[in-house]
Amino acid sequence: MSTAQTSTDPLDRSRFPADPWRLVECDPDRTDLGVTETLFTVANGYIGMRGNPEEGRHAHEHGTYINGFHETWPIRHAEAAYGFARTGQTLVNAPDAKLMKLYVDDEPLVIGTADLESYERSLDFRDGVLRRYLVWRTPSGKRVEVVSTRMVSMTQRHLVLLTFEVSMLSGDAPVVVSSQLLNRQDGVDEYHGQAAAGTGLADPRKAAAFEGRVLEPRLQMAKDDRMMLGYQCANSRMTVAVAADHVVSTPDPYEVVMSDEPDLTKMVFRVDAREGSTLRIEKTVAYHTSRGLPVRELSDRCRRTLDRAARVDNEDWLAEQRDWFDAFWASADVEVDTGEDTSDAVQQAIRFNLFTLAQASARADGLGVAAKGVSGSGYEGHYFWDTEVYVAPFLTYTRPELARNLMLFRSRMLPAARERAAEMSQRGALFPWRTINGEEASAYYAAGTAQVHIDADVAHALVQYVSATGDEELLVRHGLAILVETARLYADLGFWRSNGERSFHIHGVTGPDEYTTVVNNNLFTNVMARYNLEQAVSWVRWAQEHHADEYARLAHRLKVTEDEVTEWAACAAGMHIPFDEGLQIHPQDDFFLDREVWDLSQTPDELRPLLLHYHPLVIYRFQVLKQADVVLALFLQGNRFTADEKRRDFEYYDPITTGDSTLSAVVQSVVAAEVGYHEVAHAYFVDALYVDLANAHANTVDGLHIASTGGVWCALVNGFGGMRDHEGQLSFDPRLPADWRSLTYRLTWRGTRLVVDLTPTGLRLRSVEGEQPVPVSVAGIRDVVEPGSTLEVPLDGHGPQIPGLLPKRPPTGGTRTDGSRITAGVPTAIPLPEAGDPPPA
Repeated sequence: MSTAQTSTDPLDRSRFPADPWRLVECDPDRTDLGVTETLFTVANGYIGMRGNPEEGRHAHEHGTYINGFHETWPIRHAEAAYGFARTGQTLVNAPDAKLMKLYVDDEPLVIGTADLESYERSLDFRDGVLRRYLVWRTPSGKRVEVVSTRMVSMTQRHLVLLTFEVSMLSGDAPVVVSSQLLNRQDGVDEYHGQAAAGTGLADPRKAAAFEGRVLEPRLQMAKDDRMMLGYQCANSRMTVAVAADHVVSTPDPYEVVMSDEPDLTKMVFRVDAREGSTLRIEKTVAYHTSRGLPVRELSDRCRRTLDRAARVDNEDWLAEQRDWFDAFWASADVEVDTGEDTSDAVQQAIRFNLFTLAQASARADGLGVAAKGVSGSGYEGHYFWDTEVYVAPFLTYTRPELARNLMLFRSRMLPAARERAAEMSQRGALFPWRTINGEEASAYYAAGTAQVHIDADVAHALVQYVSATGDEELLVRHGLAILVETARLYADLGFWRSNGERSFHIHGVTGPDEYTTVVNNNLFTNVMARYNLEQAVSWVRWAQEHHADEYARLAHRLKVTEDEVTEWAACAAGMHIPFDEGLQIHPQDDFFLDREVWDLSQTPDELRPLLLHYHPLVIYRFQVLKQADVVLALFLQGNRFTADEKRRDFEYYDPITTGDSTLSAVVQSVVAAEVGYHEVAHAYFVDALYVDLANAHANTVDGLHIASTGGVWCALVNGFGGMRDHEGQLSFDPRLPADWRSLTYRLTWRGTRLVVDLTPTGLRLRSVEGEQPVPVSVAGIRDVVEPGSTLEVPLDGHGPQIPGLLPKRPPTGGTRTDGSRITAGVPTAIPLPEAGDPPPA
């Protein structure tokens, strides 16, 4: 952590005022369109609409995304080898239904150039509605009020509701609203020409470009008050249909002109508007996708969705949406009193992150939660292990029914994971590092396929879910097969070595830190694999005793033997966990400490992130981390390390962790809080809190960082709130920041909802829903929260307190086990010559 603490409020509050329940923009600015489009996304986990203006025109990326709707393409390896990923998968930009272009006196409203007397855009966390209000003075001097709303339904998975109101405040004028459905993936609009499909591969975080047409037209229609488009993807053969209904109300005379083309349908409303009158258009939209059903079938589904929506007023849908969010916040809200003037700003940022998690997961319904959710095209719409480690805990402890969907999602991927393991010459199942359809899509195996810790991450999320919910039915029907096949993978992947005593080793893998690849005995992998093996043994034994018939059928189908289960137990017990006696720390892998340390204190900011400025081989030669690796193991498996080990490990790895990944700050905050670095923990928390709101990593344009938003919840609940769940035991050992007056969060444990109130002097646990008592441990003392009761525990401080921030000075001068001294340096980065420059001497 830098010695200069991050400002606790990095936003321009004259433009984005602090509101605890809304994200508000008071002044549109074309210089950061990509960021604001992402921040003002409305989504439900299935459909996502970026915050583009209804009028179209200026945008970084006009985007509408549907979870899992993707195109495939052959990966071309310059030097191919057996088992390399063969098929790329990229999220498709679905037909755009947001468009409602406005013309007054034949002059278009264009945000960014229009003369606006008033403007406010807000995204309300209480109902998930994006609202915009503006007053436009037209070139002829007339004043026009425009009010619009956009809502993606949390209760009706396929439904989107848009309203557009135009009021003539002064003067009469002809008003035209052109409501459209536009295929932006392949189509052409009148302003931007051929739609941009990608941004190339210079930055691996961005989506790749398609080489040809993606969406093949199958249906087009504009009739009565309804219009529709339907397509099939050229390669993946996935299908999509989108349809829109319109309800128009105005006291003034109007006419409707309709047109339909393969990539564009229009309903143009022409109104002779009088001063004081209001034109209101309600546009109801339905999206349906499929892995291969005919578009005609999807069009029928769109019709049914719209017909059903038409039977209910918009206000009723809004009330239903508000009820959904009321329930969400009752189970998931986190409230803070920082004791500072920035308290509202911090509260706003916290709720924005939690709201983002709701929008990314609520109606995923059997699909995964992608790295960007459905807010942008970054990472090509892929699902990663991030979901299991950073998103699943939030859902498990607040909205377990949504966490259950994630468990089922991985279960459905199990057949493809078995095929991938076989292709990699392994038994069991190997889940892909990045994917949409279940196949490995990472062309760079060293930082992709080699991350075999993904299996243990899935198993960890599954066991955590079952422990917190008691959902044994899901475990028996779906979870046991995952535990068996992932344990089988590790038992087969590792091997036994004997050097005085027998130990189990796993070689040739990559941990979460992508700056260190294909190593032997990555600590995170081994620690998590050990847990995976142990849990497989434990739950198999449990199933044999409690669900004998179901287990017998599973064992027969998967050919599980008693000898195999015994082998898993032995592999876990013998797992090699690297430890360096000289430095008294856990090396990240067997040879990590043999490298020279990268001196981050001497690395210019303009050369960050490292992956965009240095060849991978340069980075791999140093002790330098993209993201917390060992530190993440200290958090997830904290009961397997002592307090001293955690502190020493944290102190060693923190100065060489770049933070180039948005997944680092949250974990470092949690562990810093636990080991006593309370100021460091708070600084990392602030960094994580504003990852997207402040565009801290300069790539929010590509979509929200969903795992980081889940990590913010972890930093609050697991870090400052001190909550842990090891071996099915709920415990609390808080670490409230020194200046904070209070922290309140909610947890659901086996059907009982607890409200946790934390102050500098005490912890209060309130049971507010549910009939089961909840056993807890607070600061090491066991107790029980009875149904409907309150447990109050006084606290004498909040753990150890180590003042100050850790500078980014490299950990040099230490002695390795072999007696050698650790040194530090920085690789020389020579700028490439500009075109026309003479060659270097």
